[in-house]
Amino acid sequence: MAIARDFFIALSKNQLLNASAKKWGFKLGAGKVVAGTDTDGMIQSVKNLNSHGISATVDHLGEFVYSENEAIEAKENVLKTLQAIKQSGVDAHLSIKLTQLGLDVDQDFCLKNMQDIMKAAKENGIFVNIDMEDYSHLQMTFDIIKQLQVEYENIGTVIQAYLYRSENDIENLKHMRLRLVKGAYKENEQVSLQKKEEIDKNYLRLIKKRLEHPGFTSIATHDHNIINEVKQFAMENDIPKDKFEFQMLYGFRTDMQLELVEEGYSFCTYVPYGHDWYGYFMRRLAERPQNLNLVLKSIVAR
Repeated sequence: MAIARDFFIALSKNQLLNASAKKWGFKLGAGKVVAGTDTDGMIQSVKNLNSHGISATVDHLGEFVYSENEAIEAKENVLKTLQAIKQSGVDAHLSIKLTQLGLDVDQDFCLKNMQDIMKAAKENGIFVNIDMEDYSHLQMTFDIIKQLQVEYENIGTVIQAYLYRSENDIENLKHMRLRLVKGAYKENEQVSLQKKEEIDKNYLRLIKKRLEHPGFTSIATHDHNIINEVKQFAMENDIPKDKFEFQMLYGFRTDMQLELVEEGYSFCTYVPYGHDWYGYFMRRLAERPQNLNLVLKSIVAR
């Protein structure tokens, strides 16, 4: 399992394959987990989720941004996504990766792009979640978030349970809306837990610690064992259902998503879309190599 995970993570970072994937379109099966390549397709997918009582966090996908022009184009795509959410009236907010907006170009340049987005989001009453990436970008991301917090309250971020520092980060951000995840990148043993059972244990510990804090919490997992334990913990500790939500990725465990809504839990689906879907898709295969079945079935069908 670890070998397969490392393999797909390595593929996710391959720029040549990323460029080729745009030409292949969704022939690799990415259409199962990516809500189309354009805004109209994304909005229709979100409307369908909303009709079932599910909100959405929308990510206009982008990878390998190393120039100011690419970052500005990405910013414009995010602003168009924001406007589409506002104009359509769907129940959705934004998810954004800072590397997409020029973090690898210049930190101040990236901050300026984010300020433009946050200003537009605030004016339109839309929440923005800043996704967390690999460890090399972690502190830079927190630094930008700290600067944005001075002016904007409609902002949240992600804590990755496999990192040793995450407990301190939760404490430092206890009043901010947070999404808790296990972590999807390959990190070394100096900064992160390596074994699945250790990561799962720490993930549950951080969730429980967070639920005792005042901030709203998004619990992002497809693991029914963890979900069941969280439900039990919330019930035993009188934690109201409006204090947290469960999150899953678009196209994964849809039956469970609907079941949780029927049980009265708040639910949000992570909806990625856009032409630059390759890196995202490879990381989903890395998290759960069984998802390769989606690819094989698609190729055989064709």
